[in-house]
Amino acid sequence: MTPSDLYTSVIIVAAGRGTRMEMDKNKQYIEVCGVPILARTLQCFENCRLIDEIILVVNEHDIFYCKQNIVDEYGFKKVKTIAAGGKERQDSVFNGLREVSSGTDIVLIHDGARPFVTEESIAGSVYAALEYGASCAAVPVKDTIKQADENGFIDKTLERQLLWSIQTPQTFRYGLIMEAHGKALKSGFRGTDDAVLVELLGTRVRLVMGSYNNIKITTREDLTLAEHIVKAVYS
Repeated sequence: MTPSDLYTSVIIVAAGRGTRMEMDKNKQYIEVCGVPILARTLQCFENCRLIDEIILVVNEHDIFYCKQNIVDEYGFKKVKTIAAGGKERQDSVFNGLREVSSGTDIVLIHDGARPFVTEESIAGSVYAALEYGASCAAVPVKDTIKQADENGFIDKTLERQLLWSIQTPQTFRYGLIMEAHGKALKSGFRGTDDAVLVELLGTRVRLVMGSYNNIKITTREDLTLAEHIVKAVYS
């Protein structure tokens, strides 16, 4: 089986409130150089030939707004469903997983606030998930990383060449990620990302080179960086 034979879905998680922005709207709808963040994110997957459908997960109060002002306004044809998010990100992802089409082979999970993911990263993650079952985009860390003790003193210096900063998309065979979420739900386990749920099943997750431009827009400072990326890369 090759990627062109697969049915591939992407779940874009955009259900957070973005309180750290301290603005009057959810961060996904803030504009960067005239285009909402979420619209930029969706466009990356709309343009990718490997993606067959998009499941968009947003805050339940934003569903109508998102459909009218993002999906319809920008003409995204691959958006199959706009689902309501859950209490936490893990719940939102699980809600999205239940909405993918039957017969889906590969599922990508991506943060709605990462609008600069490249087609190379998307394709690389799909190829790796097809071969290994699970993959995630990541970049090598640039800084020296210290591990602290409980009192705030340096405990040890970690080997930088072995450290990666994890991004999205995180990509999985559909049956594997459903099994992982089901097990986590039963046990009450809460992970910081989806890869850790698969790790708990004993599956090794393949790292795929991401991009240092694939930032997650979280703070006002990130908006400034995002505008720079648009002007430098997309203009």
